[in-house]
Amino acid sequence: MTAVDEAPGQAEQPKKKKLSGKKLVLFILLPVLLLGGGGAAAYFFLLKKPAPDAAQAAAAAEEAATPPFYLAMDELQDNLVSTGKRSNFLRLSLWLQVKNEEESKKLGGVMPRIVDQFHTYLRSLRIEDLQGADGVQRMRDELLMRARAAAKPVEVQDVLIKAMLAQ
Repeated sequence: MTAVDEAPGQAEQPKKKKLSGKKLVLFILLPVLLLGGGGAAAYFFLLKKPAPDAAQAAAAAEEAATPPFYLAMDELQDNLVSTGKRSNFLRLSLWLQVKNEEESKKLGGVMPRIVDQFHTYLRSLRIEDLQGADGVQRMRDELLMRARAAAKPVEVQDVLIKAMLAQ
């Protein structure tokens, strides 16, 4: 074999090319600038909220000045869904939060509908559904949704748990 001949397993090593200035700008710098500009545009047009005008600010200040009103509900006691021989139950005391006392008087007229909705939902729960803070929060969210639907002319702002016992 001569020095010109190569061994059968060796291939030529490709030469490494450097990126030219035009390719560097085209493939690296331009996409970075486009992404940065797009992100800034999205922030200013989509995420930034407009400043409230004077009338909105005055209404918000007035609403914040009046404290909310809490209406205590009668204690609820329901059987929970159980798979074993032992039955589980839930005892729950709640407050409903509304804007003012006038709203709470209106809420008294639809309270039987709210209680009915609460009982229907609570009887479908299992003891496992109420475990942990997440389970209790899911229950509160569901109760709030049902209270808002049942008390339609009146806006129920929140459902607060006074006492809860699950056995």
